[in-house]
Amino acid sequence: MTPSLDRLRPAVPGTWRVLAVQYGVRVGERGQHFLGHDARSAEPHPTAYYVWLAVSERDVVLVDAGIGPSRAAAVPGLQYFGSPVDLLAPLGVRPEDVGWSVLTHLHYDHTGTVADLPAATYVVQQAEWEYWTGPWARRITRERWLCAPEDLEHLAAATDAGRRRDVAGDEELLPGLSVHLVGGHTAGMQVVRVRTEKGHVVLASDASHFYENLTADRPPPIVHSVPEVHGAFDRITELADGAELIVPGHDPAVAQRYPAELTAPAGRAVRIA
Repeated sequence: MTPSLDRLRPAVPGTWRVLAVQYGVRVGERGQHFLGHDARSAEPHPTAYYVWLAVSERDVVLVDAGIGPSRAAAVPGLQYFGSPVDLLAPLGVRPEDVGWSVLTHLHYDHTGTVADLPAATYVVQQAEWEYWTGPWARRITRERWLCAPEDLEHLAAATDAGRRRDVAGDEELLPGLSVHLVGGHTAGMQVVRVRTEKGHVVLASDASHFYENLTADRPPPIVHSVPEVHGAFDRITELADGAELIVPGHDPAVAQRYPAELTAPAGRAVRIA
Protein backbone atom coordinates (compact mmCIF):
# COMPACT_ATOMS: atom_id res chain seq x y z
CA MET A 1 0.00 0.00 0.00
CA THR A 2 1.42 3.41 -1.00
CA PRO A 3 1.86 5.67 2.04
CA SER A 4 -0.05 8.93 2.20
CA LEU A 5 1.64 12.28 1.75
CA ASP A 6 -0.33 13.46 4.78
CA ARG A 7 1.94 11.46 7.08
CA LEU A 8 4.76 13.85 6.17
CA ARG A 9 2.79 16.94 7.10
CA PRO A 10 4.20 18.71 10.17
CA ALA A 11 2.46 18.38 13.51
CA VAL A 12 3.19 21.97 14.53
CA PRO A 13 1.36 24.65 12.51
CA GLY A 14 3.64 27.05 10.67
CA THR A 15 6.53 24.60 10.42
CA TRP A 16 7.90 22.23 7.79
CA ARG A 17 9.15 18.66 7.70
CA VAL A 18 12.48 18.25 5.90
CA LEU A 19 13.95 15.05 4.46
CA ALA A 20 17.15 14.24 2.58
CA VAL A 21 16.68 11.64 -0.16
CA GLN A 22 19.88 9.94 -1.28
CA TYR A 23 19.85 8.67 -4.85
CA GLY A 24 23.48 7.72 -5.38
CA VAL A 25 27.02 7.40 -4.07
CA ARG A 26 30.46 7.45 -5.67
CA VAL A 27 33.96 6.96 -4.28
CA GLY A 28 36.37 9.58 -5.54
CA GLU A 29 39.53 11.10 -4.12
CA ARG A 30 39.96 13.95 -1.66
CA GLY A 31 41.74 15.95 -4.32
CA GLN A 32 38.52 15.95 -6.34
CA HIS A 33 36.56 17.40 -3.44
CA PHE A 34 38.79 20.02 -1.79
CA LEU A 35 40.64 22.98 -3.27
CA GLY A 36 44.43 22.70 -3.16
CA HIS A 37 46.70 19.67 -3.36
CA ASP A 38 48.03 18.19 -0.14
CA ALA A 39 49.46 14.91 1.16
CA ARG A 40 45.96 13.41 1.50
CA SER A 41 44.70 14.34 -1.96
CA ALA A 42 44.95 10.77 -3.31
CA GLU A 43 43.02 9.22 -0.41
CA PRO A 44 39.64 7.65 -1.24
CA HIS A 45 36.78 9.99 -0.42
CA PRO A 46 33.12 9.02 -0.94
CA THR A 47 30.53 11.50 -2.11
CA ALA A 48 26.78 11.08 -1.81
CA TYR A 49 24.06 12.55 -4.02
CA TYR A 50 20.84 13.97 -2.57
CA VAL A 51 17.71 15.92 -3.22
CA TRP A 52 15.78 17.44 -0.33
CA LEU A 53 12.07 17.41 0.35
CA ALA A 54 10.26 20.06 2.41
CA VAL A 55 6.60 19.56 3.30
CA SER A 56 4.30 22.03 5.07
CA GLU A 57 0.60 21.92 5.87
CA ARG A 58 -0.14 22.98 2.28
CA ASP A 59 2.96 22.82 0.12
CA VAL A 60 5.53 20.35 -1.19
CA VAL A 61 8.93 21.71 -2.22
CA LEU A 62 11.70 19.70 -3.84
CA VAL A 63 15.12 21.28 -3.46
CA ASP A 64 17.23 20.33 -6.48
CA ALA A 65 16.40 17.64 -9.00
CA GLY A 66 19.43 15.35 -9.01
CA ILE A 67 20.70 13.31 -11.93
CA GLY A 68 18.42 11.62 -14.42
CA PRO A 69 18.91 7.95 -15.39
CA SER A 70 20.52 8.55 -18.80
CA ARG A 71 23.14 10.95 -17.43
CA ALA A 72 23.72 8.73 -14.38
CA ALA A 73 24.71 5.83 -16.63
CA ALA A 74 27.57 7.95 -17.98
CA VAL A 75 29.00 9.06 -14.60
CA PRO A 76 32.07 6.88 -13.84
CA GLY A 77 31.79 4.92 -10.62
CA LEU A 78 28.33 6.20 -9.68
CA GLN A 79 26.20 3.72 -7.76
CA TYR A 80 22.77 4.95 -8.75
CA PHE A 81 19.78 4.02 -6.61
CA GLY A 82 17.24 5.41 -9.05
CA SER A 83 15.71 8.62 -10.32
CA PRO A 84 15.26 11.08 -7.47
CA VAL A 85 11.66 11.65 -8.55
CA ASP A 86 10.95 7.91 -8.48
CA LEU A 87 12.48 7.64 -5.01
CA LEU A 88 9.86 10.05 -3.70
CA ALA A 89 7.09 7.52 -4.34
CA PRO A 90 7.80 5.34 -1.26
CA LEU A 91 7.42 8.52 0.80
CA GLY A 92 3.95 9.10 -0.62
CA VAL A 93 4.99 11.92 -2.95
CA ARG A 94 3.92 11.80 -6.60
CA PRO A 95 5.64 13.99 -9.21
CA GLU A 96 2.49 16.08 -9.57
CA ASP A 97 2.45 16.76 -5.81
CA VAL A 98 5.60 18.86 -6.07
CA GLY A 99 4.47 22.47 -6.39
CA TRP A 100 7.90 24.10 -6.21
CA SER A 101 11.33 23.03 -7.38
CA VAL A 102 14.07 25.21 -5.88
CA LEU A 103 17.25 24.81 -7.92
CA THR A 104 20.18 25.84 -5.76
CA HIS A 105 22.33 26.11 -8.89
CA LEU A 106 22.33 24.81 -12.46
CA HIS A 107 24.96 22.06 -12.45
CA TYR A 108 23.79 18.86 -14.12
CA ASP A 109 23.62 16.86 -10.90
CA HIS A 110 21.06 19.31 -9.51
CA THR A 111 18.78 19.76 -12.54
CA GLY A 112 18.58 16.29 -14.09
CA THR A 113 14.89 15.50 -13.48
CA VAL A 114 13.32 18.94 -13.88
CA ALA A 115 11.30 17.67 -16.84
CA ASP A 116 9.72 15.00 -14.62
CA LEU A 117 7.95 17.53 -12.37
CA PRO A 118 4.77 18.41 -14.29
CA ALA A 119 3.27 20.87 -11.79
CA ALA A 120 6.34 22.51 -10.29
CA THR A 121 7.31 26.15 -10.48
CA TYR A 122 11.10 26.33 -10.74
CA VAL A 123 12.95 28.84 -8.58
CA VAL A 124 16.34 30.03 -9.85
CA GLN A 125 18.54 32.94 -8.89
CA GLN A 126 18.65 35.52 -11.69
CA ALA A 127 22.46 35.68 -11.47
CA GLU A 128 22.68 31.92 -11.98
CA TRP A 129 20.41 31.94 -15.02
CA GLU A 130 22.17 34.87 -16.62
CA TYR A 131 25.58 33.27 -16.15
CA TRP A 132 24.72 29.93 -17.74
CA THR A 133 22.78 31.48 -20.61
CA GLY A 134 25.26 34.31 -21.17
CA PRO A 135 28.61 34.49 -22.98
CA TRP A 136 31.01 33.45 -20.22
CA ALA A 137 29.81 29.90 -19.62
CA ARG A 138 30.21 29.14 -23.32
CA ARG A 139 33.81 30.37 -23.28
CA ILE A 140 34.99 28.83 -19.99
CA THR A 141 35.49 25.22 -21.04
CA ARG A 142 36.42 23.97 -17.57
CA GLU A 143 32.83 24.73 -16.50
CA ARG A 144 30.80 24.08 -19.62
CA TRP A 145 30.46 20.33 -18.96
CA LEU A 146 28.78 21.03 -15.63
CA CYS A 147 25.59 22.33 -17.20
CA ALA A 148 23.09 20.25 -19.21
CA PRO A 149 21.71 22.13 -22.25
CA GLU A 150 18.53 20.06 -22.29
CA ASP A 151 17.74 21.09 -18.71
CA LEU A 152 18.27 24.75 -19.58
CA GLU A 153 15.96 24.34 -22.57
CA HIS A 154 13.26 22.90 -20.32
CA LEU A 155 13.65 25.75 -17.85
CA ALA A 156 13.53 28.32 -20.64
CA ALA A 157 10.27 26.81 -21.91
CA ALA A 158 8.94 26.87 -18.36
CA THR A 159 9.30 30.64 -18.39
CA ASP A 160 6.92 30.91 -21.32
CA ALA A 161 4.48 28.68 -19.45
CA GLY A 162 4.67 30.83 -16.32
CA ARG A 163 6.44 28.08 -14.39
CA ARG A 164 9.82 29.65 -13.65
CA ARG A 165 10.42 32.24 -10.98
CA ASP A 166 13.71 34.10 -11.05
CA VAL A 167 14.71 35.73 -7.76
CA ALA A 168 17.40 38.31 -7.09
CA GLY A 169 18.95 37.81 -3.67
CA ASP A 170 17.11 36.71 -0.54
CA GLU A 171 13.39 36.04 -0.70
CA GLU A 172 10.75 34.29 1.39
CA LEU A 173 9.25 31.94 -1.15
CA LEU A 174 6.57 30.51 1.14
CA PRO A 175 5.81 31.14 4.83
CA GLY A 176 8.74 29.60 6.72
CA LEU A 177 10.78 28.75 3.60
CA SER A 178 13.23 31.24 2.09
CA VAL A 179 16.05 31.27 -0.44
CA HIS A 180 19.33 33.13 0.07
CA LEU A 181 21.88 34.12 -2.57
CA VAL A 182 25.39 33.22 -1.39
CA GLY A 183 27.40 32.72 -4.60
CA GLY A 184 30.86 31.19 -4.39
CA HIS A 185 30.47 27.73 -5.89
CA THR A 186 28.57 29.23 -8.83
CA ALA A 187 27.62 32.77 -9.84
CA GLY A 188 24.11 32.46 -8.40
CA MET A 189 24.44 29.72 -5.80
CA GLN A 190 21.55 29.86 -3.33
CA VAL A 191 20.77 28.02 -0.10
CA VAL A 192 17.37 27.25 1.39
CA ARG A 193 16.31 28.06 4.95
CA VAL A 194 13.34 26.14 6.36
CA ARG A 195 11.51 26.71 9.65
CA THR A 196 10.98 23.37 11.42
CA GLU A 197 9.88 22.24 14.87
CA LYS A 198 13.59 21.92 15.76
CA GLY A 199 14.51 25.39 14.47
CA HIS A 200 15.71 26.76 11.16
CA VAL A 201 17.34 24.16 8.92
CA VAL A 202 19.68 25.31 6.17
CA LEU A 203 19.93 23.14 3.08
CA ALA A 204 23.40 24.22 1.98
CA SER A 205 23.61 22.08 -1.16
CA ASP A 206 26.94 22.78 -2.87
CA ALA A 207 27.59 25.97 -0.95
CA SER A 208 29.17 23.40 1.40
CA HIS A 209 29.55 19.97 -0.17
CA PHE A 210 30.77 18.32 3.05
CA TYR A 211 30.74 19.10 6.76
CA GLU A 212 34.52 19.41 6.45
CA ASN A 213 34.19 22.38 4.12
CA LEU A 214 32.68 24.30 7.02
CA THR A 215 34.72 22.91 9.90
CA ALA A 216 38.06 23.31 8.07
CA ASP A 217 37.00 26.51 6.23
CA ARG A 218 38.14 24.83 3.01
CA PRO A 219 36.48 25.44 -0.38
CA PRO A 220 35.65 22.82 -2.99
CA PRO A 221 37.78 22.71 -6.16
CA ILE A 222 35.03 23.98 -8.47
CA VAL A 223 34.48 27.62 -7.55
CA HIS A 224 33.25 30.77 -9.21
CA SER A 225 34.68 32.99 -6.45
CA VAL A 226 36.85 31.82 -3.55
CA PRO A 227 36.05 34.84 -1.33
CA GLU A 228 32.34 34.25 -1.88
CA VAL A 229 32.75 30.60 -0.88
CA HIS A 230 34.05 31.70 2.51
CA GLY A 231 31.27 34.26 2.75
CA ALA A 232 28.78 31.50 2.00
CA PHE A 233 30.18 29.43 4.86
CA ASP A 234 29.56 32.35 7.22
CA ARG A 235 26.06 32.98 5.88
CA ILE A 236 25.07 29.32 6.24
CA THR A 237 26.15 29.37 9.88
CA GLU A 238 24.23 32.61 10.52
CA LEU A 239 21.02 31.31 8.98
CA ALA A 240 20.90 27.94 10.79
CA ASP A 241 19.71 27.53 14.37
CA GLY A 242 22.66 25.30 15.23
CA ALA A 243 25.34 23.27 13.49
CA GLU A 244 23.17 20.14 13.65
CA LEU A 245 20.63 21.87 11.40
CA ILE A 246 23.10 22.54 8.57
CA VAL A 247 22.78 20.00 5.76
CA PRO A 248 25.69 19.87 3.26
CA GLY A 249 25.14 18.82 -0.32
CA HIS A 250 27.20 15.67 -0.82
CA ASP A 251 28.30 14.30 2.54
CA PRO A 252 27.56 10.59 3.13
CA ALA A 253 27.41 11.42 6.85
CA VAL A 254 24.02 13.09 6.33
CA ALA A 255 22.45 9.67 5.80
CA GLN A 256 24.05 8.48 9.04
CA ARG A 257 23.41 11.45 11.34
CA TYR A 258 19.64 11.61 11.00
CA PRO A 259 16.93 8.98 11.57
CA ALA A 260 15.80 6.88 8.62
CA GLU A 261 12.36 7.52 7.21
CA LEU A 262 10.95 4.04 7.71
CA THR A 263 8.72 3.87 4.64
CA ALA A 264 11.59 4.68 2.29
CA PRO A 265 14.01 2.05 0.99
CA ALA A 266 16.80 1.46 3.48
CA GLY A 267 19.49 4.12 3.28
CA ARG A 268 17.63 6.25 0.77
CA ALA A 269 15.88 8.87 2.94
CA VAL A 270 16.41 10.42 6.37
CA ARG A 271 14.39 12.94 8.30
CA ILE A 272 16.32 16.11 9.10
CA ALA A 273 13.54 17.67 11.17
